[in-house]
Amino acid sequence: MSAIHPLAAEDLPAGLRARIIENVNGLDMHVLEAGYEEASRPALLLLHGFPELAYSWRKIMGPLAAAGYHVIAPDQRGYGRTTGWDGEYDGDLASFQIPNLVADMEALAAALDRRSFAGVVGHDFGSSVAAYCALMRPDLFQSVTLMSAPFAGPPATAAPPGMEIHDELAALARPRKHYHAYYSTRPANADMRDCPQGVHDFLRAYYHHKSADWPDNKPFPLASWTAGELAKMPTYYIMDRDCTMVETVAVQMPSSDDIAQCDWLPDRELAIYAREYGRTGFQGGLQWYRCGTGGAQNVALSEYAGRKIEIPACFIAGSSDWGVQQRPGAFDAMQDKACANMVARHLINGAGHWVQQEQPEAVTQLLLKFLSETGL
Repeated sequence: MSAIHPLAAEDLPAGLRARIIENVNGLDMHVLEAGYEEASRPALLLLHGFPELAYSWRKIMGPLAAAGYHVIAPDQRGYGRTTGWDGEYDGDLASFQIPNLVADMEALAAALDRRSFAGVVGHDFGSSVAAYCALMRPDLFQSVTLMSAPFAGPPATAAPPGMEIHDELAALARPRKHYHAYYSTRPANADMRDCPQGVHDFLRAYYHHKSADWPDNKPFPLASWTAGELAKMPTYYIMDRDCTMVETVAVQMPSSDDIAQCDWLPDRELAIYAREYGRTGFQGGLQWYRCGTGGAQNVALSEYAGRKIEIPACFIAGSSDWGVQQRPGAFDAMQDKACANMVARHLINGAGHWVQQEQPEAVTQLLLKFLSETGL
């Protein structure tokens, strides 16, 4: 039995429950659920990104359940109250590769006695997992919704593309580095976990900087995967070479008045994230980035080169989200090459990167419209 307890009811909106499901591909998986009272309901699986948790879906789970769905949101491998993963920098990195993250979801389906899901929904890095769930298991997932991170298709080669960009960024007149490269370094976890302002204030600045509340989030398409083009993005993506992520976002810390007016992430809710990451650190999530920069993961994913997602697909993001444009060409490739049945792409005004938290009503409406149109 896991020594970690589920989130307490007082931490959750009414109608949501938390529990731990044991023996899920080697994990004891912490999940949030809504609409669980009737086993016959069609199910939706919601997959969070970084630095988030199952808790990031709290605002849309109840409304989706009210529309007739059983909604399940796990703390994914490396996160929150899910246990059984190796959190050491020099630990079992292969277990965080996308094929095994998909296997986690297959095992969760089996533990829930679910033979199919009406949809898998992924946000940020969870979008990548959702995309490969759709690509690898179209028999298990009947639709896919990607949020904030477009899917351009499986890699064509086993080698990670564009790695020379790191030298090019460092050679700029204002030396820079890609945040994936920083997140792959050994010090990154301690930089964030042990930062002088504390995890709560670090996360406040980080979430603010990537949200529509930061007025300079005005994304536009980039022409190419070159240092000069990438350097047009904000510093939370293309960092100054000698800065940590903590130092990068600290200069954008919102004022006390701005924090008080932030109704999409009040301090009492941010405290849940701060408590969880203060306990676990960030290395579990950072392992996902290391898999992407190290190359081994591409060997497995390149086996799917040329294959498209065949099930109905939808994309939702904030109109102020640079994540949509951070990899040049990916937004169009998602529709033109990666998905055979791209039903809709939506950019929601008044939302940055944290779209399902910043504009939950609009996200819920678009999700339900997509599911209705596809007969799910």
